[in-house]
Amino acid sequence: AIHREKYEIVREFARQCIASDFNQTASNRRKKVEMLFAHLKRILSLARLRLRGPYGVQDEFTLAATAQNLRKLAKLKPMGPAAG
Repeated sequence: AIHREKYEIVREFARQCIASDFNQTASNRRKKVEMLFAHLKRILSLARLRLRGPYGVQDEFTLAATAQNLRKLAKLKPMGPAAG
């Protein structure tokens, strides 16, 4: 008889999940979100929040997310000819 370890069924399930198409989609979504947080931390210096309390943190994070979204929006919209 072949001896299987106690958690081999769980490992097999994990292997099936990794091989699924959904895993690739979820992985791509996670990468996108992680890159946004990395950008907030590194470029916008949001590694440490300066305001205290839940409302201060929410306000600071909202401002940082707004700045990030405005940068994205500026990249999407092509600039017209320079005035002058």
